[in-house]
This record gives sequence, structure tokens and C-alpha cells, in this order.
Amino acid sequence: MTALVNDAIEDYAAAHTTRPTELLARLAEETRATLSAPQMLTGALEGRFLELLVHATGARRILEFGTFSGYSSISMAAALPAGGHIDTCEIDETHAAVAQRYIDEAGYGDRISIHLGPAVETVERLEGDFDFVFIDADKGNYVKYYEAVLPRLSERGLIAADNTLWSGRVLDDSDDSEGTVAIRAFNEHVLADERVVSVMLTVRDGVTLIRRA
Repeated sequence: MTALVNDAIEDYAAAHTTRPTELLARLAEETRATLSAPQMLTGALEGRFLELLVHATGARRILEFGTFSGYSSISMAAALPAGGHIDTCEIDETHAAVAQRYIDEAGYGDRISIHLGPAVETVERLEGDFDFVFIDADKGNYVKYYEAVLPRLSERGLIAADNTLWSGRVLDDSDDSEGTVAIRAFNEHVLADERVVSVMLTVRDGVTLIRRA
């Protein structure tokens, strides 16, 4: 992932954000050292951002598309109210195993359930509405994920979609790679959707927040 801000600004922001726990720091280190595509790691800044969103919204039922190594799930779980729960979807067994190990060590095994398999199928099996949804999985299915969960947002529910600036490549008209085309299509889909109100933020690689109108 190409940085959207220069390294000095990124470092300053990180230095003035509450530091991650020792467990999350170890998780990040292991992710970078052992897993493919370590750039998918949520990281300290966005992890705190997600934690604060969960805290501010009071979300009790959370759905996540894309567990990866569990950093975002654990970050959000730290802000869950009593009785809250996270359902997180992952297609890769290796990623899920790392995530489960750290989730258990963090003491969140009763708050986070990892569902292996295609995410849309998982959502169809889950019952009820969601207070907060974090979309951070394969970009080609972003619109499908969005459409699957929008009707199931609670009254004050919120969707956060990650990577919506795609390292700035959304501005490059000559870039017709699959990921770039998919993110552009998702961004335009949300913007044109009269059912919602949205704001695109320049947090890390771009985070779009969406609520029903």
C-alpha cells in the first residue's frame, strides 16, 4: 500500500495516537514477518479509529468482512459493551488460525466468532441486524457486501469501507487493474445511492463511512 501522506506526517500521527497493546504489537510483528500481503494489516492508527467508532456508536452487533490476522477484530472488541459480539468473515484458513490464536490470547474468544468461507453465504446464515459493519476484504465483491448488509443495518447502524482511496490509484484514469476498477465502481455506487449518506475520509488508505438516509 502506497502512503497517501508523507512518512513524517504518518509517524507524527502514530506518535500522537494511544499506543497499541503489547499483544497487538506482537500480532502486527508476526503478520509482517509470516503472512503474505502484510500490507492488509489494519495497523495502529486505523485500529484505534475503529475502536473509537465502536465506542462512539455503542455498537453491540458487529460484522466484519475480512478477518486477516485479527488486528481489527481485536481492536473493535476492546470497545464492545457487555454482551456485544463480532462476527468476522475470512476465506483463508491460515489467516483465520493466526487470528483465532490472538483472539483467544486477548480473552475475546466469547466476543468474536470467525466464520470460514464465502462472506455473502455467511451473512445469509446469520440472523438479525448489525450496528456496525467493517468492509475490508476482496475489492471485487465490495458492492455485493454492501448490498448484502445495507438492508440489515440497525436504525443507527454504520458501515465503514476500507481502502476506498486505493493508494491514490482511483485518480489514475490509465489504471484499469481489477482492484482499481472495483474500488472506483464501489465509490460511485455508494455516491449514487439515495438510500444512504456517506463521507470519504483520508484515514490511511481511505475509509468511507456510510449510514442509511
